[in-house]
Amino acid sequence: MTKGSINSIETFGLVDGPGIRTVIFMNGCKLRCKYCHNPEMWHMQELNYTPEELVKKIIRYKSYFQNSGGVTFSGGEPLLQPKFLIETMKLLHENKINIALDTAGAGIGYYEEILKYTDLVILDIKHIEKNAYTELTGYNIDEVEKFIKEMNKQNKKVWIRQVIVPGIMDNLEYLKGLKQYLKKINNIEKIEFLPYHKLGEEKYKKLNIEYPYKELPEMDKEKCNRLYETFLNLNV
Repeated sequence: MTKGSINSIETFGLVDGPGIRTVIFMNGCKLRCKYCHNPEMWHMQELNYTPEELVKKIIRYKSYFQNSGGVTFSGGEPLLQPKFLIETMKLLHENKINIALDTAGAGIGYYEEILKYTDLVILDIKHIEKNAYTELTGYNIDEVEKFIKEMNKQNKKVWIRQVIVPGIMDNLEYLKGLKQYLKKINNIEKIEFLPYHKLGEEKYKKLNIEYPYKELPEMDKEKCNRLYETFLNLNV
């Protein structure tokens, strides 16, 4: 029997895809992003749901989804539980429930099958340059490229999210590079800049993990908005 490791379930989510959504936070992640605010989801934990059990819970909220809402799989990294994810997605698809996938694209394969049942990909861009990506996440950007390739092949709708970290992304050189990088991703409907914050710092203390960016100031929201306007107006 296939079972998944679910950290938490948020009902009536309004920021993780269009409409009102049930957000499924799945355990496990290969990345160790220095600004991560969910370190409690890095490792797999108890296998606590079958696909049938999870879908039964989600269906309770189906009436609230209306035309634009649905389910968003987030984490952690949902791509690290591919068999559970695929089985759950198939059941949701049968129930005509819209499916969004919030991912960094760093999984372990099965992308063709997973994306077949995905209506929207919310792709979290960590960095655009190979060495800087590894410095920031501790992982290799090549896996993300595989995911993007399959995403393009299936012409999936995409929302882009970019956390703006002071001293790394808050400069014209990075913005130009990002604009160029995003040209290779088809069907982008929306791009969001998210200001770096330190809301997860207390979780690190509780888990007895050193917070990598404890000396780094939070990103000013107004400056982040100005950077976004600059980005939109760039011609590259």
